[in-house]
Amino acid sequence: MGHLDVSKLSKTKDRANYIHHLVNDIRALEIMLERGMIEEEPIRIGAEQEFCLVNQQYSPCSKSLDVLKDIDDSHFTTEIGNFNLEANLDPVVLNDRCFSSLHQQLKTLMKKADEAAHQHDSMIVLAGILPSLSLKNVSLDTMTPMPRYEVLNEAIKTTRREDFNIHIKGVDELNLLHDSVMLEGCNTSFQMHLQVDPNNFIDTYNWAQAIAGPILSACTNSPILFGQELWRETRIALFTQSIDTRTNSYVLNENQSRVSFGINWQTGSITDIFKDNISRFRSFLTTSYIKDSVDMIENGEIPRLRALDLHNGTIYPWNRVCYGISNGKPHLRIENRYIPSGPTMVDEIANMVFWVGVMMGKPKQYDNIHNIWEFRDVKNNFFNAARYGMAAQFYWNGKYVSSYDLILNELLPMAYKGLYRFGVSPQDAEYYLKIIKDRVKSHSGSEWGIRSYRNLLKTYKRYEAMQILTAQIYNKQQKGYPVSTWQILKPNTATIVNSDRTVKHIMNTDVYSVDKKDSIELVLHIMRWKDIHHMPVTNNDKKLEGVLSWKDVERYLNKKDKETTSVNKLMKRDIVTIEEDCLIEDAKRMMSDKNISFLPVLRHGKLIGLLTSSDL
Repeated sequence: MGHLDVSKLSKTKDRANYIHHLVNDIRALEIMLERGMIEEEPIRIGAEQEFCLVNQQYSPCSKSLDVLKDIDDSHFTTEIGNFNLEANLDPVVLNDRCFSSLHQQLKTLMKKADEAAHQHDSMIVLAGILPSLSLKNVSLDTMTPMPRYEVLNEAIKTTRREDFNIHIKGVDELNLLHDSVMLEGCNTSFQMHLQVDPNNFIDTYNWAQAIAGPILSACTNSPILFGQELWRETRIALFTQSIDTRTNSYVLNENQSRVSFGINWQTGSITDIFKDNISRFRSFLTTSYIKDSVDMIENGEIPRLRALDLHNGTIYPWNRVCYGISNGKPHLRIENRYIPSGPTMVDEIANMVFWVGVMMGKPKQYDNIHNIWEFRDVKNNFFNAARYGMAAQFYWNGKYVSSYDLILNELLPMAYKGLYRFGVSPQDAEYYLKIIKDRVKSHSGSEWGIRSYRNLLKTYKRYEAMQILTAQIYNKQQKGYPVSTWQILKPNTATIVNSDRTVKHIMNTDVYSVDKKDSIELVLHIMRWKDIHHMPVTNNDKKLEGVLSWKDVERYLNKKDKETTSVNKLMKRDIVTIEEDCLIEDAKRMMSDKNISFLPVLRHGKLIGLLTSSDL
């Protein structure tokens, strides 16, 4: 969708015109397949690198358009988040030193982006989900100010007609309502493209589905969102929910999410995949640059299939079918969308080598896999990988096998054969696949992130731990060594964040509160059990309504009416509060001037933390 000027489909006439072109594109694709116009060889590979911009405090930096302008290179384009950009690598033929070639171009492009970012006091970080992200980074204010993203947001919100309900449960639990598609901007990926021979496309696509779980398990790198430890690849859950056009009341129906692993094996022909998508998902965008594709073929032109391309750009299967034109010839490819950005460029290229190798090295025993395996086992494998990474077990060939054993004993040898079959040099194959082998035997990006984050939380409060973790990722990426060589961070890893410390760095977020209808007896017990000197009073929406201090309630210790006296009677309503982004020095001054030892921390009027004199 990035190269198109799009608008929302609203008028009946526009909708009818767009659908006509969409159906026409399907017919054009069928004609090209019938006439053998789709390129069969050589097989090419390509990739898209999404990355984050951070400021000197290692928090998201919304300067993408300024940085993009300074990069001044057509390989780069925008993303929905104003703190993200994307670089598109040139496709290369799958042979010889093709992966080294891609790696070199990636380094060149990232160096160019890094230099431009530094001109705007920002830096580049590769992460599936940036650890230092906070909720304020995913508001509409941080959306890239371009019409197409506003149109997409409005179209999905109109279709959905209610806020997005995000619920992800891992070790921690995230439960929130959000009013825009901006949560999608939390995700950054390394999208890999593999051209496929149209004559055996369906079987190849089903194989891509079959191996998705095991491949993902070795590549996870998105374990933390808003300071919560969730899935090993949290992107999978977050992306699914962040642009879901279904309302909650429809989720139990057969309606499929626009972000999906699918519900069954593919059968028939390549056009049946597109037909199924059109049948399931209504178009909500259009563009003015659409020609009659069938007429173009009859006139000796190669159509771009604009309408189909636009529709395809609004659905997000983890393995997506794509049509394109390269060197004047139409081709078909599979876009792998489930691999995260990072931890380093060499890790990403190794992921690609692993995936392409297994794709091309499929043994004959797995031909027509849709007749041999249950699709639900494959889908279950994928979500197990997203949840547990290398700790997952997979149902493979009729039995359960660990990720560790499956990758080392079957998939890596398969990848070598697939790469050598297409003339990839042993130098490339051995260098990059050894990175996968070392990672499987040590730790992935998500495992390193979780172990390091847990250690940091022993010394630092959550927000500072998130910043330090991001800073360390940046530093290690600069050195370029694979994640398998990274040492797990120690609890006392020194803060290297260049920032004026704010309230959120030191506030307590594990807060006990009571309701104004609660009894003083309950308050007394909680304060004594938990050694609390101040008790916030909140309503059901976490809005702060008052505060009780120990001095307010201790006189009720031996009174009989403490059971019947409510919090409402004693709480103070005139409360001094502070925002999370206020400087610590300002908080100290405020507490000194007001002669208080306790400050509730609010965000949009809701209690999110407490700051006490002992924290200072």
